[in-house]
Amino acid sequence: MGVIMQAFYWDCPRLEGKEYQWWNRVRDEVPALKTAGFTALWLPPASKAANVGGMSMGYDVYDYYDLGKYPQKAVRTINGKDEVRTWFGSEEELRSLVRAAHGKGLKVYADLVLNHNNGADAEEFNPITNRTWWTHFTPHSGIFSRDWTCFNPSPYRAPDSTAFGDMPDLCHINPRVSTGILNHAKWMIEEIGFDGFRYDFVKGFGAWIVRAIHDRSYTRGGRPVELFGIGECWAGDDYIDGWLDEVNSWAAQRVGAFDFPLRYRLKELCDSYGFSLRRLADGGVLMKDRPFEAVTFVDNHDFRGDDNPGIVNDKMLAYAFILTHEGYPCVFWQDYYAWGLGRAGEHNGIAALVKVHEDNAGGETSVLHVDDDLYIMQRSGMGGQKGLIFVMNNRGDAWNGAWVGTQWNNTKFVPVAWRGRDARIPREQQTQGDGRGEFSAPPRGYAVYVPRD
Repeated sequence: MGVIMQAFYWDCPRLEGKEYQWWNRVRDEVPALKTAGFTALWLPPASKAANVGGMSMGYDVYDYYDLGKYPQKAVRTINGKDEVRTWFGSEEELRSLVRAAHGKGLKVYADLVLNHNNGADAEEFNPITNRTWWTHFTPHSGIFSRDWTCFNPSPYRAPDSTAFGDMPDLCHINPRVSTGILNHAKWMIEEIGFDGFRYDFVKGFGAWIVRAIHDRSYTRGGRPVELFGIGECWAGDDYIDGWLDEVNSWAAQRVGAFDFPLRYRLKELCDSYGFSLRRLADGGVLMKDRPFEAVTFVDNHDFRGDDNPGIVNDKMLAYAFILTHEGYPCVFWQDYYAWGLGRAGEHNGIAALVKVHEDNAGGETSVLHVDDDLYIMQRSGMGGQKGLIFVMNNRGDAWNGAWVGTQWNNTKFVPVAWRGRDARIPREQQTQGDGRGEFSAPPRGYAVYVPRD
């Protein structure tokens, strides 16, 4: 299915000194990302945000159709002029990034915030609540204006009651809102050039609106566009199963979901002492139960601070797992670039694992051996992907391995990606006539072996 790069992290324009230049920053990396093997980019919310109290990451949408084209009401440049750009740049710079990505064969996914809005132009009285609230939106684009009837509670009874903070919660069953959302999605695909969407906070609205977006047909340049979608359904396996069943019922273009259960399991692997590798073979994660709808990941922009901490220790164990197993893996920009885990051209970084994913991680998965400290898995290969042997060692003081029966008879295997507390290179291995071979990994580390032609 390829590999996604989440091409942002929280406050990335400020932290990297690229305020109003983030689209250009990502565009400059497109050739290197293509060379590394990435196949898609997930971009942050592109629509103009409210920017209350300063520039924001875009999750407080004000004007859906302003991608950095119209003046911001609360932001001025150092010269006192009205600022038109988003924190990430101008609309034309966004279009240039999308063109550059498409020129290298990469898909581009937009982050859509469909649950809540912020930064209204005026307060209105809501006769249902008998209070005034900031719900009157008259955006500069002149498209998709909203009033109090567009937000819950409204004259239209909403099936959901989940709000996000104190932001007005869109009432999707109001035809004005649902039409506005569907038209916006169509514009983003056909006019701006996006190939799909990451849907923010899907627990806050009915799955039917996502299904409606994916039921439509889209064309760009006279050719049909195959749409892809990912739901941020931050919940347990059963809840995500129910959401996927609902959103994909009769949908022409199916939607996946982030594998949060797997991510929490991988955090335990990396950050908890005594984690048993037997748990990596268990179900209860999308990767196992619904592999064609699982978008696997290690960390993202929401895992920061004390409430939702990111993975602190041995994070490469988690990346080695998602980039060798089923699912559509997503790599975090901050890990790859800011924290130096990409390591293009080296054997012990994410880049080597991305190449493994694209060249070898196809076909059926078979766990060949598992105990508390050792996990050995085989991918059988499919089409141009040749298959692999993946070994993870949870011992902290010694190499660990085992004899296992593989599908390959009399075959030489070479290590192509490895990392651990011992820097020695794993040895090449040769399977016997019955397919058995011995495979090992360095302490608290992993090794990926591939069959040599």
